[in-house]
Amino acid sequence: MSEDRHIPFSLPRLTEEEMRTRLDKMYAHMGQRRSVRHFSTDPVPIDLLERAVQIAGTAPSGAHKQPWSFCIVTDPDLRKRIRVAVEEEEHRSYNGRMSERWLSDLEPIGTDHVKPFIEEAPALIIVFKKVHEQEEDGGERHPNYYVQESCGIAVGFLLAALHEVGLVALTHTPSPMGFLAELLARPENERAFLNIPVGWPSNDATVPNLLRKPLNEILFHYGHDGGGEGG
Repeated sequence: MSEDRHIPFSLPRLTEEEMRTRLDKMYAHMGQRRSVRHFSTDPVPIDLLERAVQIAGTAPSGAHKQPWSFCIVTDPDLRKRIRVAVEEEEHRSYNGRMSERWLSDLEPIGTDHVKPFIEEAPALIIVFKKVHEQEEDGGERHPNYYVQESCGIAVGFLLAALHEVGLVALTHTPSPMGFLAELLARPENERAFLNIPVGWPSNDATVPNLLRKPLNEILFHYGHDGGGEGG
């Protein structure tokens, strides 16, 4: 951080027309984003994934602690071992941990405990949250704040960056995920947050025929004129 606690900041102020045009384009583009489970095995340039992670790292975080680590996994043997561990946990979930209602809600998506995309996708980006900061000598612990929320925002940035360059991803949460920290030999202060397979969609890829909620179901106005602040 700079020696000065605060530094000047500004952004170019766009006209309202420019603002609306940009948001319309962004909505049209982001509206095409989908969670994909069928990947091409074609490798993705590592520098693209690194830049996407760098963009994720621009996200805001509690007290600017940046409580995240991003692990890019391309090694086939390691991805195979991750798949084996994932499917063991997922089998337990689908056969006892999940409620009947949960399984019913998943039915339209068509998922089960078998996760071939972990090996088919050319890369995994495994996100870890840092529950606290640990001094290198194993000494004093320093707290992090709003870790869950901070990591969630960073992942949102990451997904947007991947979509921007035409890559697809899946937010995958095998639970519990402790095996990921073990397989990747992560520090004691890190906990797995998300496993994100990344790549291009396969030629025969399909996605569930789902609809997103319309604006009037997710937006609630509280401004005096109905056009100001939203919920």
